[in-house]
Amino acid sequence: MTVIDTAPLGGAMASAPTLVHLSGDIDIFTTARLRQRLLNTLDYSTDLLVLDLSQVTFCDAGGLGVLIGVQGRARARGITLALTGVPPRVARLLRITGLDRRFPMMA
Repeated sequence: MTVIDTAPLGGAMASAPTLVHLSGDIDIFTTARLRQRLLNTLDYSTDLLVLDLSQVTFCDAGGLGVLIGVQGRARARGITLALTGVPPRVARLLRITGLDRRFPMMA
């Protein structure tokens, strides 16, 4: 799993979303590192944190747990966590678990 953070720089508009690109598998081997990276991202995120999942090849229950936990921490800071580029397999997992209604989806 690779995380590429793209955050607004000092000169960027504060209203621009913070975008994080994820790729590869989100599973038992990667969730601890992903959780820490995303929690660190909250420290400099704007009011909208968008996770681009277009390059994610697999996500297990642990990965869903990370998304839910980070969303809770984001919400406590007044940050909205949204998803974009959700691949069909991950979209199906979100739909089956009902989490598709919990996360805002962006085109």
